[in-house]
Parts: sequence; structure tokens; C-alpha cells
Amino acid sequence: MSKRDVSLLLVDDDLQALDAMKKILEFEDYRVETATDGQQALDLVRSGRRFHAVVTDVRMPKLGGLDFLKAITVLGSRTPVILMTAFGEVEDAVWAMKCGAVDFLTKPFKRQALLSAVSLAVQRSLRAEDLSAETTQGPQLIGSSDSVNRLRVEMEQVARTSATILLSGESGTGKELVARRIHELSDRASGPWVALNCGAFPEQLIESELFGYEKGAFTGALSAKAGLFEAAHGGTILLDEIGDMPILLQTKLLRVLQEGEFRRVGATTSKKVDVRVIAATHRDLRERVKTGEFREDLLYRLEVISLSVPALRSRKEDIPALAENFVSQAAQRHHKNLALSPEALEILLQHSWPGNVRELSNVIERAAVFAQGDLILPRDLPMHLQGLVEISTSGDNVVSVKLGTPLREVEEMLIRKTLEATSGDKNMTAKLLGINSRTIYRKLDKKPESEPEPEAGL
Repeated sequence: MSKRDVSLLLVDDDLQALDAMKKILEFEDYRVETATDGQQALDLVRSGRRFHAVVTDVRMPKLGGLDFLKAITVLGSRTPVILMTAFGEVEDAVWAMKCGAVDFLTKPFKRQALLSAVSLAVQRSLRAEDLSAETTQGPQLIGSSDSVNRLRVEMEQVARTSATILLSGESGTGKELVARRIHELSDRASGPWVALNCGAFPEQLIESELFGYEKGAFTGALSAKAGLFEAAHGGTILLDEIGDMPILLQTKLLRVLQEGEFRRVGATTSKKVDVRVIAATHRDLRERVKTGEFREDLLYRLEVISLSVPALRSRKEDIPALAENFVSQAAQRHHKNLALSPEALEILLQHSWPGNVRELSNVIERAAVFAQGDLILPRDLPMHLQGLVEISTSGDNVVSVKLGTPLREVEEMLIRKTLEATSGDKNMTAKLLGINSRTIYRKLDKKPESEPEPEAGL
């Protein structure tokens, strides 16, 4: 991809600095758009505009750079963000990195510093696109189990309709992935894709996030703002964790589903909108209906089509393919040549995976980091997967013991490890373990010089 195909977003309330950065980057053949505050930039992201990197000031009116970064993260955007400030405070830099910024520039910065930061951010963005190409362009569900094949067929069938869909399944099974694929298979694929986690916003903010607000609707509403439903017009919106949506807001969502219209906060007139709604939940919505936490009529509207995303433990035959995919992605991210050893794969197959595919992905990521060679070995996996527990002896000394190991062997390991820690001092070892020193000989199959004294059990 040439620089002419790379789109950048610059955000700064200093118009002179904004213009200078724009000229520098356009001279390098980048396509550049600008915004004068974080709110304007956020609206551009909400509208479905694709940017390969964002460079934003930290301190701005309306919406600062850190709040902008947190907002697009909640919306599911993975666009690399570079933050800049004239203050150069260490706290800003640390907090920026914790929030997910890829770089931090202190004003005034040199031309080359800006170009280098942007180049690295763009490379990161393009690598992410390459890694996700299979899941965003091709089949998103990896595996050939009966449950996955059935779900894949159902996805293709429902994608051709405009019906509302309710996705159910445990956390980590890939419900958002399924929803995104349905959007891509539909005739709305060229339209916006918008996702919102209903449990990620406070109750008082989620309404304005979904439906927007008018100027003066509440304190701080200095200008009108479009909501996510408007941003998703002509496309699809995913309402993840719909079971956590406040009961009062459920009534307004029901109106959107029934009438195809809504009102911004503070508005007196309604707006029409053409949006396909896909909802997802890990909760039992029928139980929440019984407890009064979810509207029954809304449930009926949502489950026009209901799809279930299977738990990983119910399709363990898919683990080898999933693991291979995650190993390949992790190897590219960490610039390694990696493969999964048969022994490590066998351990993965034995695990129950309560965290589902997300847990498997995290386990592979950790193993890729700790792998010392080209093979991911059992030792690179988390201890609980290996069936190991750690027993501390003294100081930093730890014994790893496999669950089910006979007590006699555990006792011997503890004695030997403690002897190592005390440089062979049997008296000190006995004191640390709370046993008689003569016991050390007996446990290690050595005969004591005289009859042992009565001892405490180990």
C-alpha cells in the first residue's frame, strides 16, 4: 500500500500547529483529515470513517485526547493513536500508554519525530489489517465441528434478511465476531458497522451515546451530537451485553425496533433511521424477564432470529485449528518462528476452557512470549493448565508439583528443595519444615546413625 492510500486524522485546537502538521504529512503523500477538538474527531470515527492512525493533542476543549482515546476504544476501534502535549508531563505519558496510545510526542517536536511516530503507527495498523484479513474478509469461524458448521450455515442464511438477531453464548465464545461476519455477508456490508458494549457505559450516559443529544439538553451539551444509531444508518449496529441495558432505556430501544425512529436527548421531534440491530448476551434473558430486569416485549422483538454460539468445551475438535491460527498470529506479532508441540497441544485438549476462545487466545499469546525456541512446549503454558501447583519453601524458592503426585514424593521434593536453599544444613532444613532432623535421613532413604527420636508428621 502506498502512502496515498493511507488516511490520517490530526486533532488539535491550535490551528497553526494543526496546519503545520497537515502540510508536513501531505508533503509525504499521506491523505490527511483534521479536527479541531476531540468531539469532532470522535464523530468522524463514529461515522464509519477509516483512519490508519490518529495524532491528537491531549488538552483540548469539549473532549481531550485521553478521553477521545478511551471513547474510541470502547467503540471497538483499533486505530493506533499518537498523543501530543505542550506540557510534557510524565504523568500524561504514562497514563496515555496505559490507555492504549502507541506513542507520545512532546511539543514542540521536530518534523522527523512526527514522521517516525506516524510511520510506526501506520505499520502497526497495516500489520493488524493483514492479521485480521482472514477473519474480516473470509470465514470468521475457525473449525469444522458440527456446531460450528451449523452456525456457519445459519449465519449465511440470516445475513440475507433484515431481521433482528439475538446472539447468545458464554463470554469469550466470539459473539461479536459472528455479528461482524453477518454484517459482511449482508447487503448492508458497504454501510457502517457500529458496536457498543451496553455494560461499558454508566446508565446516565448510554442514552446519549445511542441516540445523541441536542444543544443545551443538559449541562455541558454545548452543541448537538449524533448518536450511534445515526452513525449506523444504512448499516448494522451490535448491542453487546444487551442484558445489562437499563430498563428505562429498553423502552426507547423497543420504539426504534418497532417504528424505526428515535429522539435525541432534549429533542422534541423524532428521527427516522434504517439500521439492522444485532444484540448479544451471555445472560439468560428469560430469567431476567422473570426478575423484572428485562422487558418481555423487547425480548420478543430481539429474538426474531436467535443464534447460539457454542462454548469451546463443546467443540474441542476445533482446538487444534484455533490454536494453530493463534500461534501464527502471535508469531507474526512477536517476530518469531513458532509451532505448537504435540505435548502442549495435548494439554490444551484436556483443559475445560471456561473462558472459551478468548482464554485460548490469551494462553497462546502468553506461551508465544515465554517460548525460548521454535516450539511452544508444555513448560510455556500456564501452570494450572499443566496441572501444577506451586509450593513455597523459603524466600524465593518454589517447588512445582503436579496434582495427583503421591504425598511421599511431594515430601521428598520439599526436603531436597529446602536442603538446596539451606546449602545442605539439615538442622536448619528440619526447623524450616517443622520436623526432626533424623526424619530427613529416613525420608531420603538414608539410615541415621542411631535410632530416630519421636517426630512430628510432615
